[in-house]
Amino acid sequence: MPTQMTDQSTLCRSSLAALKAHVLSPEWREPAIGIVHLGIGNFHRAHEALYTEEAMLAQPGDWGICGVTLQGDVSKRDALMKQDGLYSVVERGPDGVRVTVVRALREVLAMPVDRARLFARFADERVRIVSLTVTEKGYCRDPQTGDADFTHPGIAHDLMHPDEASTVPGILCAALKSRRDAGAAPFTVLSCDNLSHNGDALRQAVCSFARKLDPALADWIETQVAFPSTMVDRIVPATTDADREAAHAALGVRDEVPVPCEPFRQWVIEDRFPCGRPAWEVAGAQLVDDVAPFEVAKLRMLNATHSTLAYLSMLAGFETISDAVGHAPLRTLIHEMMTHEIAPTLNVPASFDLLAYRDALLDRYANPALSHRCAQIAMDGSQKMPPRILSTIAARLDAGQPIERLALATAAWFTFLRGQSDDGTRYRIDDPLAERLTKAAGDADTPERLVDALLAISDVFPPALAHHPALRDALIRAATKLRGGALAAIAEYSRID
Repeated sequence: MPTQMTDQSTLCRSSLAALKAHVLSPEWREPAIGIVHLGIGNFHRAHEALYTEEAMLAQPGDWGICGVTLQGDVSKRDALMKQDGLYSVVERGPDGVRVTVVRALREVLAMPVDRARLFARFADERVRIVSLTVTEKGYCRDPQTGDADFTHPGIAHDLMHPDEASTVPGILCAALKSRRDAGAAPFTVLSCDNLSHNGDALRQAVCSFARKLDPALADWIETQVAFPSTMVDRIVPATTDADREAAHAALGVRDEVPVPCEPFRQWVIEDRFPCGRPAWEVAGAQLVDDVAPFEVAKLRMLNATHSTLAYLSMLAGFETISDAVGHAPLRTLIHEMMTHEIAPTLNVPASFDLLAYRDALLDRYANPALSHRCAQIAMDGSQKMPPRILSTIAARLDAGQPIERLALATAAWFTFLRGQSDDGTRYRIDDPLAERLTKAAGDADTPERLVDALLAISDVFPPALAHHPALRDALIRAATKLRGGALAAIAEYSRID
C-alpha cells in the first residue's frame, strides 16, 4: 500500500520530536512486525498495543503490530496510515486527562482489499503471534457445539472458496496452511475477546473448520499450534469529537483516531508461546498457568453487571454507565447482585479479594469522564448473555439458590428487545439474531408469552436451562415488574433480601 502523505498539523512520525512529553520514552527503535492483530478497534489500541510498546521499551524486540480491519471499510486503515500508524490514548480518570502517543502500530490493512499483503504477513516467519479482538460473533461458532457454524453464510463461502476466506476460522486456516506448506513454524493464535475460555473456543472453531476442509491440516493445527487463553479488562468507549479535541489540545496536532479509556487495565495470559512473545509481564500483565478463575470472575462480576446496567438503562433512559450508577437504587442493585448472587458462584485464588474487586468495579463505573454509552454495551446481547449472565444463573439454580436479580437482568434484555424505552423512545437492536429476537419480543403481548418466546430460542438458552421452572417463574415475575417501568422495578429489586 502506498505511503500516505502527512502534514505538520496532523500527528505523524515527523511530529514525534515535539511530543516527548506524550510518549512513554524518547528512546525508541522502530521494530519489525512480529504481531498481526485481527480487529484493529479501540480496545486493542488501548490495551494489547500499549502493553506491547511498554514491553518493547523494557526488553527490545521486533514486536511491531500490523493491525487488520475485517469489515471491508478502508476508512480506519486510511486514517491510521495517514498518521503513520500513530494515535493517542486519552486516559480519563478522577485526576484528569493523560494523553499518550502510541508507536507500536506499524501497519494497518483492510480486508478484503489488502488480502495479498495480509497473507504475505502471515507467511513471514518474523510474525510469531496473531491476536484477535473481533467480538464473540466474529468467531462464527455454533453456540450449541462450539464448532464453526456451518450454516453461517461466511463459513459456507470459505469452505467453498478457501483462497478467498473472509471469516476468522477461514482466514486463520488459510494462513496456518501456508505456514505448514512452507515447512515454517506456526504462529501462536491469541484471543483477546470477552469469551469464556477464549483460546479453547477459538481453537475448536478453527480446528472444526479445518477438519471439513482438510483433515491433515486439522491434525497439524491441533498438535502444533498454541491457542493460549486470556482475560482482558479495560473500559474503552467509542471515540467522540470531545476526545479528538482533548488530544489536539494536549498534542498541538490533530489526531483523528484517538482512543479514550479509563486508567485501570488488566491482562491475564496463559503463558504458552512456543515461538516467543513480548515481555508483557514488565508492563503489568499476569502470565499464569490457568486463566479460568480470573476470566470467570471478570465475565460474571464486570461483564454481567455491565450488561445489566445497559439493559435497565436503555429502558429507564440513562445514557451512560456513570449516569446509571449515579442512580442510587441501581447502584445498590448492582452491589447486591455482585455480593449475593455472583460472588458466591466464583472459585478464585485466595489472593483475589472479590469484595474489593466489587468495590473497584463500582468506582470505575462511576467515572463520569468516560461517557461509556449504554447503547454500545447493549449490542450483541445474544452472544453476551450466555457467558455473562446465564452461566451464573445455571450455577445458582444447580445449587438451589435464588436468582431474582439475575432474572431481572435477563428480563430487562427481553424487554429491551422490543426496541422502545419506557418513555417511548425508539432504538435499533444491533444483534446477529436481531430479526428473530425482535419478532419474538414484539409478538408477545404478556410477560408470560415474552418469557416463553425468548426461552425457546435455543441459540441463546440451552434446553436444560430454558425448561427450568424456577427460571421461568423468576423471569415472569421480573418481566411483570418491568411492565410497570424500569425505575420502579429497580427500586423494588434493590431492596430484596
